[in-house]
Amino acid sequence: MNAPLPGTRPQAANIPLQRARPEATGIRLEQVSKRFRGGVLAVDRVDLDVRPGEFVVLVGPSGCGKSTLLRMIAGLEAVSGGRIWLGDQDVTSRLPQERDVAMVFQSYALYPRMTVRRNLGFGLRMRHTGRPERNRRVAEVAEVLGLEHLLDRRPAALSGGQRQRVAMGRAIVREPKAFLMDEPLSNLDAKLRVSMRAQLSRLHQRLGTTTVYVTHDQVEAMTLGQRVAVLRDGVLQQCDTPQHLFRHPVNLFVAAFIGSPSMNFVAASVSGGAAHFADLRVPLPAGSSLATADRQVILGIRPTGFGVAESNGWPTLRAVPDVVEELGDERNLIIDINAPRVDTDATRAAVAARTADDALLLPEEKARFTVRVPGDHPVSIGEPLDLAVNPERLYFFDPETGQTLR
Repeated sequence: MNAPLPGTRPQAANIPLQRARPEATGIRLEQVSKRFRGGVLAVDRVDLDVRPGEFVVLVGPSGCGKSTLLRMIAGLEAVSGGRIWLGDQDVTSRLPQERDVAMVFQSYALYPRMTVRRNLGFGLRMRHTGRPERNRRVAEVAEVLGLEHLLDRRPAALSGGQRQRVAMGRAIVREPKAFLMDEPLSNLDAKLRVSMRAQLSRLHQRLGTTTVYVTHDQVEAMTLGQRVAVLRDGVLQQCDTPQHLFRHPVNLFVAAFIGSPSMNFVAASVSGGAAHFADLRVPLPAGSSLATADRQVILGIRPTGFGVAESNGWPTLRAVPDVVEELGDERNLIIDINAPRVDTDATRAAVAARTADDALLLPEEKARFTVRVPGDHPVSIGEPLDLAVNPERLYFFDPETGQTLR
């Protein structure tokens, strides 16, 4: 199944609110840090402003600090430095129960001996909510999540997707100021995850509650988030809309991490108003800030930055496909490039976070590219073909700092 286009969100039905909800509350992090015993710095001076009613996704490799950051917002981890604001209230030192946020974990954490109805209403009972109000909220949430026919079942009689909906319903029924979700879909199979992503988008459109969502899956982040915050080693790299992250990454790590398949990189040089790599000269677009430069660069080009014909006068690269991945309407070609491959801390970190791409790393020094072409274009393994390089789709990075060269 093809991955959704980067930056697109599942289309949600125009479902009206059943009743007016309280005004959404924003979340603001000011220089928030977390240092564990032993001196391990998990989160390093993160500034992040989540607007009221916004759906923001925290994404990054395992161990980058995203779950720790979420737990600090919830009050489950103490803050080592900085401040956390919920609306106009400083909640940095407040207990979790005083913050009025609801958290959905990776594990469903349902009470096995309670029915769905009792699981949904358990938090309200602990808050001493009256039975009529409790029953009304449970019935409303069950209708929203399609759980009406499951209210008298116990968790053991539910599928994984149904259990996850109950876990979400238990958070929704409280009507909190914000939802905090820590990889809630990671236990589901691939097809069910796609379905649940669409349900989450519809749910957010309907409720309008401020949501911070953690995932290591960049496709999930791009399809769900109104904005996506990319973290690496506890440091916030970039926070922007999915499309802007995809088209305008601020550094090599973000460029390598965002996009599926990931961006191709090669060691190159810029001189005489052109980029040079693999015996190819690609003229820079008019007005490029690198037009007068004479320097070494890391060149990046996405798999969709190639053509399969000598159209528009683009320079062509002759290549021989080693692997052809059939995707129906499209094909991914894996080719070797006669140029040095890029091996930096940033690219290694991004690839380590995307185990599906591990097989594309070569022990040799040659760069290996993924190229996406139309599914009906004739391609054979081992047969040479000419690939046109679109000069408008090139990215340039500083080899020393990894920062994007505009």
